[in-house]
Amino acid sequence: MEINHPETLAEVTEAFRRYEQALVTNDVAVLDELFWESPHTIRYGAGENLYGAAEIQAFRAARPGTGLERTLERTAITTYGRDFATANTLFRRGEKLGRQSQTWARIPGLGWRVVSAHVSMMAPG
Repeated sequence: MEINHPETLAEVTEAFRRYEQALVTNDVAVLDELFWESPHTIRYGAGENLYGAAEIQAFRAARPGTGLERTLERTAITTYGRDFATANTLFRRGEKLGRQSQTWARIPGLGWRVVSAHVSMMAPG
């Protein structure tokens, strides 16, 4: 298996950047597009556990659309072969430090989609 095939890494990096831009601008349509629309998709958030695309979409539609700006640190994107990748990053929102992990898969006919995600916050320190 090839790790970080250059073309694949560029594709996932672009998808990750697109996701990040949609997140901080609350572009719910793009966020919904980039999560695999499947009952198998999972998102664990800072205060919620979401199973399946319907729960994730409902959360996105209901959350506040302001105060979403953040700064990323130590982003690490790794591809495994040509159809699977992980993206992990630290982020700061004001004084708060958070972590985000995403698993991306190339879905036939759709392209790169998040199939699993986890967001958590850390106590300042």
